[in-house]
Amino acid sequence: DLAPGLLRRAAAVRSDRQIQVVMARMEYEAWFLAAADSLAGSRGFGDGITAPEDPEAIRNAKGRLTERMPPGRAYKELRDQPALTARFDLEQARRSAPSFDKLWRDVSSLLAPIRGQP
Repeated sequence: DLAPGLLRRAAAVRSDRQIQVVMARMEYEAWFLAAADSLAGSRGFGDGITAPEDPEAIRNAKGRLTERMPPGRAYKELRDQPALTARFDLEQARRSAPSFDKLWRDVSSLLAPIRGQP
């Protein structure tokens, strides 16, 4: 519900620019859950971490990430988010998280003119 309003406001301020608004459904960390298999062996995750059936439906994705870390280790946004962002499999996230796929498509459309594509 928030994204269309943000898009309208941004377009009103900069109508001369192509603008897209994308928001993760629930929270950013749902995208990590969508590509969980690619995070095995990183940041304390074991080899058995797998993506849940509908990662974007999960509330408290940060808590779900903490549950998959070793005892005594908790997911910390400032520490773990940059490292996981650098590592997670973008294609797997696209297949499992529609909001991430929208991000991919929107960024691609914004970059197309720069790359000389229609």
